[in-house]
Amino acid sequence: MAAALRNGRAGWRERETGRPGPGLGAGAGPAERLHPAAPYKVKPTVEHHKKVFSETFEQPPIYVPVLTYMGYGIVTLFGYLRDFMRAWGLEKCHASQERKEQKDFVPLYQDFENFYKRNLYIRVRDNWNRPICSVPGPTFDLVERVSDDYNWTFRYTGRVIKDVINMGSYNYLGFAENKGESLNSVAEVTMMYGAGVCSTRQEMGNLDKHIQLESLVAQFLGVEAAMTFGMGFATNSMNIPALVGKGCLILSDELNHTSLILGARLSGATIRVFKHNNLQSLEKLLRDAVVNGQPRTHRPWKKILILVEGIYSMEGSMVRLPDIVDLKKKYKAYLYLDEAHSIGAVGPTGRGVVEYFSVDPRDIDVLMGTFTKSFGATGGYIAGKKELVDYLRAYSHSSVYAASMPPPIAEQIIRSLKCIMGLDGTTIGIERVRQLGVNARYFRQRLQELGFITYGNEDSPVVPLLLYMPGKVGAFARRMLKKNIGVVVVGFPATPIVESRARFCLSAAHTRQMLDTVLNVLDEMGDYLQFKYSRQSPGVRPEACDEPDFEIED
Repeated sequence: MAAALRNGRAGWRERETGRPGPGLGAGAGPAERLHPAAPYKVKPTVEHHKKVFSETFEQPPIYVPVLTYMGYGIVTLFGYLRDFMRAWGLEKCHASQERKEQKDFVPLYQDFENFYKRNLYIRVRDNWNRPICSVPGPTFDLVERVSDDYNWTFRYTGRVIKDVINMGSYNYLGFAENKGESLNSVAEVTMMYGAGVCSTRQEMGNLDKHIQLESLVAQFLGVEAAMTFGMGFATNSMNIPALVGKGCLILSDELNHTSLILGARLSGATIRVFKHNNLQSLEKLLRDAVVNGQPRTHRPWKKILILVEGIYSMEGSMVRLPDIVDLKKKYKAYLYLDEAHSIGAVGPTGRGVVEYFSVDPRDIDVLMGTFTKSFGATGGYIAGKKELVDYLRAYSHSSVYAASMPPPIAEQIIRSLKCIMGLDGTTIGIERVRQLGVNARYFRQRLQELGFITYGNEDSPVVPLLLYMPGKVGAFARRMLKKNIGVVVVGFPATPIVESRARFCLSAAHTRQMLDTVLNVLDEMGDYLQFKYSRQSPGVRPEACDEPDFEIED
C-alpha cells in the first residue's frame, strides 16, 4: 500500500478516502471516469469465503503431442504438394484468386495466408455451419448436406435428420424453447411493438421494455444500475474503449475471449497478458506496474484494469475470483468481469461466479454478461455503479450508434429472468439452475471414469474432451452425427495447435437418458478412435489443480 501511495497514481485516493483523486472530477476524460467521484452510501462489505477449487488439466502421454505434430507436418507437406499441382494446372483450384487483369495491382490478400484454411480446414469443413431447421433445444433437426468436391461446395439432399441430441449449444437453462405459456408474453410484445426498433436508445429507440429489463438485471445482480446492448460481442468490444485509453494499463488473462481482446486493442491502452488463472503472474505484473509506472516516462498509470472471464469457454475453467479481488484491492486496480458463460449457469440461484464464490458484487467494478447463453436470447449488459452506467450511456459507441434491442428479445430476457428469480410464482427457474449443475457434474465425472482427458472446473457446464490429433477431429464429429449426436469440435487457431478438442455444453433440458446415450456412444467412439488418453485409475477423480506449479518468467 505504501508503494502505491508513493507512486501517486491518479484516482487511488478516491478508493481510500471516498474523495476524488487527481483527474476524477467532472471534467475528466474517458480514461479517468470509470469511477466518478460522487460518493454514495453502501452496506458493509460481505466477506467472501474461500471455495475449494476443483479443476483438472491433465497432460497426455508424451507420444500424443509427438504424433499430433507429426500429423500436422504430414498435412503441411501434402498442402505444399497440392499447391504446386494447382499452380501448374494439375489440380483445379477452388480458392479465391486475384483476376489476371489485376496482376499488376497491389494484391488484396497474400495467398499463403490462406494456406491453413485451403489445405486443412476445408478437409473438415463439413463439421461446421450445419443448417438446423428446428428449435435448437436439447434435440434439433438437421438438414442433410453432402459435398462432391471435398467440401469446397455443398448440396442438399432434401433429407432431414430428426432428433439429433444437441451437445453443443449454449442453451444452459433450456430457455431456447417454443413451448410453454410464458412464451405468450413474447408473442404479445411482438404484436404490440413489432420486431424491430429502427433507432438508437438516445433517439427514438428507448422503450419501456428496455427500462424494465435494465431494472430487472440490476436487481438480479445486486448492483445499482445496468445497461443492455443488442449484441453480446459488441458489449465488450465497444465498451472497453470507453473505459480506458492511452496512459492506462490492461492486464488480460491469456485465454480471454476475442471480444475482450478486440476491445482492449481498440482502447489504445497498453496491454500486458498474464498466465491463465495464475495469481503469481498477475501479481508480478501489478507490482511492476505500480513500481515502475509507464514505459520511458515512469509516470503513474492513469488506470489499471484487470480483464477476466467467469467461465472460459474453451477450457471450462473458472476464474479464481476471490483471490483476484484481493489482488485488485491490494494494488488499487479495477476489475472487469465477463460473465457470458457463467451468469445463469453457476451459483446457487444462477447469479454467476460472483454468487458461486460469495463475493460482494460491489467489489467488481464492471460486471458484464450476455443474454445469448442462459437466457435463450441475444445481447449483453454492463452493470455496476450508477455513475458508471450513466457515463457509458453517453460515451459508449454501442449505446450511441447501435440500434436498440428488439422488443421481443427484451421480453424473452425478462421472462427468463423472472423465471430464474421466482417472480413468475414458480420454482421452475431455480430447478433448472440446480439440474444444470447436476448434469454438468455427472457428465464430467462419467467422462473421467471412462478414461477421457477433460479440462475445467467440476461445476462448469462447459466440458472440453481432448482429441489432440487433427485426423481425429473430423472423424469424431462425423461419426457422432451418424449416431444422431451433434457435437462441436474445435482446433487451431481457436485452441493451441496440439490441443484440438470436442466441447460439450450441458443443459438443464438434457435428460439423464440423453446423457447416458451420449456417454455410451463416446465410450464406443473412444475405443474405436483411440483417444482415451487419461492415465488416471478408472473411477478415481483427478486431483484438483489448485495452483500452477511452474515458475514465472522474468
